[in-house]
Amino acid sequence: MTSAPKIGVLALQGDVREHIRALEESGATATPVRRQEELAAVDALVVPGGESTTMWKLATTFELLEPLRLRIKEGMPAYGSCAGMIMLADRIEGGIEGQETLGGIDMVVRRNAFGRQVDSFEADLDFAGRGTIRAVFIRAPWVESVGPDVEVLGRTEAGDRIVAVRQGPLLATSFHPELTGDARVHSYFVEMVREL
Repeated sequence: MTSAPKIGVLALQGDVREHIRALEESGATATPVRRQEELAAVDALVVPGGESTTMWKLATTFELLEPLRLRIKEGMPAYGSCAGMIMLADRIEGGIEGQETLGGIDMVVRRNAFGRQVDSFEADLDFAGRGTIRAVFIRAPWVESVGPDVEVLGRTEAGDRIVAVRQGPLLATSFHPELTGDARVHSYFVEMVREL
């Protein structure tokens, strides 16, 4: 793909504007996605932070849950940050009764693993061998375990918690790179989309 990829940001909840800005800084054309026809018009999708149970319920209400699952199953690149990581997980711990995800990444994610809102923090970590980035964790999940096809791209400073992963065209982070003004994670995702 030589022209600017068209990347949607799921606009049901979360940091939509911030993701759009970071994607555009990274050379993509970015647009909000709230309807099936908008989803059909994009090359890739960002699932932002927010609240995963609310996002699941809104996706169901807006009749987007199954179309999203189908596009991901068909190989559409997607990037999920924080709640978006939960949405891209095949399995979750600490979810509410009956909570569903979009799936796609063979991992178990623990919801609110780092604690509540008051436990939010920032930390430096190495991302995908591209140097140190400042990561913002807000009621963030962590990855409990990954399947054999999942590449670990980042861990907490102590190295004990997985906070960034990739499986094929799918990328997920526990943290919010859209809040730091550093677009390297988004640039990595745009490169992924261009390669596919």
